[in-house]
Amino acid sequence: MFGFLRHKSFSALIHAEFRIYIIARFFFIMVLTMQATLISWKVFEITHDPFSIGLIGLVEFVPAVIMAIYSGYIIDKSDKKKLLHLSIAGNLLLTILFTYITSQQASTVFSQQAILFTIYIIAFCTGIARAFSGPTSFALVSMLVPKEKIPNAISWHSSSWQIAGVGGPAIGGLLYGAKGITFTFTLMIIMMSIAVIVLFFIGPKPPTAQLKGEPMLKSIREGFKFVWNTKEILGVITLDLFAVFFGGATALLPYFSDVILKTGAQGLGILRAAPGIGAIVVMLVVNFIGMKSNQGKWMLWCVAGFGLTIIIFGLSSWFWISFVALLLSGLLDGISIIVRSTVLQLKTPEEMKGRVSALNSIFIISSNELGAFESGFASRLMGVIPSVVFGGMMTIGVVVFTWFKMPSLRKINY
Repeated sequence: MFGFLRHKSFSALIHAEFRIYIIARFFFIMVLTMQATLISWKVFEITHDPFSIGLIGLVEFVPAVIMAIYSGYIIDKSDKKKLLHLSIAGNLLLTILFTYITSQQASTVFSQQAILFTIYIIAFCTGIARAFSGPTSFALVSMLVPKEKIPNAISWHSSSWQIAGVGGPAIGGLLYGAKGITFTFTLMIIMMSIAVIVLFFIGPKPPTAQLKGEPMLKSIREGFKFVWNTKEILGVITLDLFAVFFGGATALLPYFSDVILKTGAQGLGILRAAPGIGAIVVMLVVNFIGMKSNQGKWMLWCVAGFGLTIIIFGLSSWFWISFVALLLSGLLDGISIIVRSTVLQLKTPEEMKGRVSALNSIFIISSNELGAFESGFASRLMGVIPSVVFGGMMTIGVVVFTWFKMPSLRKINY
């Protein structure tokens, strides 16, 4: 039935539990990206203020970072499948809460300010759940496929994320415009429920035996020490932190869609999907052709190109130029994601993957959520367009600095 999976490009997918995991992850990420699109639009609809959109990132960032260090310790000493199951179930509950607070019924009971405040509270709780779901997901991958298939598994792992990242914003924006926010959130509840259900078909994934009973502080300290001493891991996550932190123009997409490009919620969905389309293209190419050498140099050049596309997006007042710029940003960022994720999987011992992935999640969360806040804050100081252009220039500056100060990244070759 799955004979085509024997091709080397599908080698990880031949394993049934990995296929189940990819299905669950796909629906989970689809809902999260739809949710981000709808919530950012709803907040902008209430406030008409780009800074208020940036605050969504901040309220998710704070609990996610605070909990991330602790979550790494819990992940390494717990059944990873069970923990992922619980975190996705928690997100399902939060999606139900989002569905109610954004509904027409809620608007007749609560004031707009009360709805806005509740949205921020639920986003705060989402940050807590993300502190567990992301690192657990990363740590689980290597337990579903043999070690020699990890690079291929990472490509499909990232591809599923990006496909959901394309479908989520596009479907969310289109359904919001056509059917309304409550209908769209109801569909999201169904998809999140599918993710919860299919995970029952993955067997237990208990912790590494020798980690049981290790004191929490010692365990966390060992994780920090490992990341600090492994220069390739420290380098790739630091590069990602600063590049995406400064290049987080997508946080301001509701403003660009409504005020500059005048395309509304449907245009917002298409623009949010654009980076994912680009990432899918490059990840499919990598799946079938592969990156045979000089992965470090490719990563650095692509991050610099990512900064350039953000500058073009910031200066554009034409919808299709903006779309192409964001598409190229996703294509270039996709290479960085593959290199970074593969380095983390191959360089990290199995018994430390929870802690390392949790520390990595701090960098990812910082670059995305805190970057979203930085975009909103900078837009208030400089104006929206200058802040986006400045962010793109800073991203390029980070690459130049890294090229000369961290030569080990240029030499990554796996």
